[in-house]
Amino acid sequence: MPRTDQSVDVAIIGAGPAGLTAAYLLTRQGYSVTVIEKDPVYVGGISRTVELDGFRFDIGGHRFFSKSQQVVDLWNEILPDDFIQRPRMSRIYYEGKFYSYPLRAFEALWNLGIWRSTLCMASFAKAKLLPNRHVRSFQDWTVNAFGHKLFSIFFKTYTEKVWGMPCDEMSADWAAQRIKGLSLWGAVTDGLKRSLGLNKKPNDGMATKTLLESFRYPRLGPGMMWEKARDHVVDGGNQVLMAHSFKRLEQDQGTDRWRLVAQGPEGEVIINAGHVISSAPMRELAGRIHPLPATLPEAMDLKYRDFLTVALMVKGEDIFPDNWIYIHDSKVQVGRIQNFRSWSPEMVPDPTLACVGLEYFCFEGDGLWASSDADLVALATQEMALLGLCNPADVVGGAVVRQEKAYPVYDDAYAANVLAMRTELEARYPTLHMVGRNGMHRYNNQDHAMMTAMLTVRNIVAGARVHDVWSVNEDAEYHEAGEEGQDADAQAALASTRAVPSRLKAA
Repeated sequence: MPRTDQSVDVAIIGAGPAGLTAAYLLTRQGYSVTVIEKDPVYVGGISRTVELDGFRFDIGGHRFFSKSQQVVDLWNEILPDDFIQRPRMSRIYYEGKFYSYPLRAFEALWNLGIWRSTLCMASFAKAKLLPNRHVRSFQDWTVNAFGHKLFSIFFKTYTEKVWGMPCDEMSADWAAQRIKGLSLWGAVTDGLKRSLGLNKKPNDGMATKTLLESFRYPRLGPGMMWEKARDHVVDGGNQVLMAHSFKRLEQDQGTDRWRLVAQGPEGEVIINAGHVISSAPMRELAGRIHPLPATLPEAMDLKYRDFLTVALMVKGEDIFPDNWIYIHDSKVQVGRIQNFRSWSPEMVPDPTLACVGLEYFCFEGDGLWASSDADLVALATQEMALLGLCNPADVVGGAVVRQEKAYPVYDDAYAANVLAMRTELEARYPTLHMVGRNGMHRYNNQDHAMMTAMLTVRNIVAGARVHDVWSVNEDAEYHEAGEEGQDADAQAALASTRAVPSRLKAA
């Protein structure tokens, strides 16, 4: 096979938000850079936009919002003229009715009807009179707070779909972090007071919170941002090599420079670089470094949750106005449904068609993941009918987009495994940098992935690790409240810990 050799200042593995942010900033500062990306067509990673016959699909839904002014400024610099302002709306769907998200307890009881609401309140009363005194799991905590009936309707089904494990095997700590401020008793007493005219200021059982009412969005989807970033890198004289898979990484004997081996459609490419920035999954990086790190067994134990989107083109007007809806219904496998036109009207080229994306959470290689595209389109069509959201005869087309390693799994061992891998690599290889969601095995959003790259670039320019890249993460309510660019200090804006479930330890 033919082989190509090249020498650059920095080699970057992965053309997602972290990799392309680093490439963009380094190019702007005059560094020579080569980026390798295994996808043959799309840049952006999980933030890419897939296009088919003019229809555009966002892989997971990406609101462009950041509390970091530095991230907002970079977005505006890369994409100055193509942002649109979109209304924020997402709700819960259960048995033909929509419920506010975040959940409003009194509204939920009203929508459920007298009989089912009575059962919910009886279940709630039982939980309060006879609470579980040994709370260990997410299920224990939530049943104690709301009763088993409301738990089964609004918490159990969707949570298990997303995370792929039973609620009685998830730690109660996550419930305490995730479900804050919602008081069922407060909602009921508030509703009764309002019905009697004693309370003119409803709070619906929720602590007062200012939610984001709108957000910015690229008019052709989030991939537009990363396509522009790639174009800047290439226009600056650097390379983004598509369809090039990461094969091996080693340091040259007697030097501190790296040899990165990638396999492309025309043969092997050898990239000699002073620094390497990796947004590849930490598990893959561990298995491709030579010599192999002592922490390889720990890194290989890191796990990921995958998902796929089935996009359906449906005759008629938009089915619902939300950006997406959460499906709390155990008779279907779909977990969430996006309405692509609600993200941007330009995502759907035909005004006579609606385009929705049904999201299925799975593990790579399981039954859903391995199903054919035709079977998945048929399943999505059937489930839309079961939910009463469309007539199957109105579905005129479909497409499937698979996303591997969408969510790093936070199991009992992950934190120790990541720390061991990070500690060894940073001590042994000061010019090897891990960035982004999978590169750091951190469940974060694209602005946080970008900030890890921004800080890494500053470290490379400074010639030392003066910034702690690992301080960047997010909290559970990050996209629910606050002002865009409210914090000039990027690390302060992005330095809290996001709530993610962990598996319950054995008793």
